[in-house]
Amino acid sequence: MQKLGVVITGSGSATPATALDNQELSQRVETSDEWIRSRTGIRARRLATASESLSAIATQAATEAIAMAGITPAELDLILLATSTPDDLFGTACQIQAQLGATKAVAFDLTAACSGFVFGLVTAAQYIRTGVYQNVLLVGADILSRWVDWEDRRTCVLFGDGAGAVVLQANESDRLLGFELKSDGTENRCLNLSYKAQSKQLIQGVNIGHGTYQPITMNGKEVYRFAVQRVPEVIDKALFRANLSVDKVDWLLLHQANQRILDAVAERLKIPPHKVISNLAHYGNTSAASIPLALDGAVRQGQIQSGDIIAASGFGAGLTWGAAVFQWGR
Repeated sequence: MQKLGVVITGSGSATPATALDNQELSQRVETSDEWIRSRTGIRARRLATASESLSAIATQAATEAIAMAGITPAELDLILLATSTPDDLFGTACQIQAQLGATKAVAFDLTAACSGFVFGLVTAAQYIRTGVYQNVLLVGADILSRWVDWEDRRTCVLFGDGAGAVVLQANESDRLLGFELKSDGTENRCLNLSYKAQSKQLIQGVNIGHGTYQPITMNGKEVYRFAVQRVPEVIDKALFRANLSVDKVDWLLLHQANQRILDAVAERLKIPPHKVISNLAHYGNTSAASIPLALDGAVRQGQIQSGDIIAASGFGAGLTWGAAVFQWGR
């Protein structure tokens, strides 16, 4: 039996229409454009209105990716949605499947926060490599504005909403060249969006926890230290598995969390700034959407060309981190 490979044949992205720049945000919390830009590199972010759903922007991104791949929704075998902010806690991937009309596809959600797209990429590849599925849609999408404390200037300046998608297909040659995934639950306290329960008595002697999720909390210094140390390591391991040296990398595509992190990781890997993809200034941190959103922008702007080698890495809550080295195009 011939070994099947994986190729990424299409990308797409979508963001809400509403933009909020730093100057406008300073009307809400005590901050300034200079303070935010100098510490994060972010100038603006897109925010979903109450009437906008995750499934809608995810479907828009998916439609673009499917069109670029040259297939129809009916040809999809599997839909993976990487998200931490579903419209429905029972899952939102099935809503995307219905909105696309992808009648043959099985669909489910995958949660790994800001690492979700990379984890999803590796997961999708396994279904293709084993010959189970031929055409897989992977969507990374988040509406973090739902869960931001808009009184906390340490976190509210960072996050935005968006969606990105790619289509992966079976191929004779394998363009997913190497990967490495990591998790460390002992550091969960550094970044979380946790459920908080209040005791509620149902009847005498029977109590349950009843509550909701709390806004995002983050220890920025710890997350920065974690990312700058662990991300270069995991990219090195993925490159080793791909049997490639870092000088063969055409583009470094990191989770868009903070420009300082992007710069520090590139410096440690000795990757020059002109090879670093960044759309952080316009969108902020869009969690699982950030890598595919930046990827699609670079593809459509003509930066990324067919055959280019991309080292991508996601990192964030869990804590989780991972890297995937892949070659763009058929």
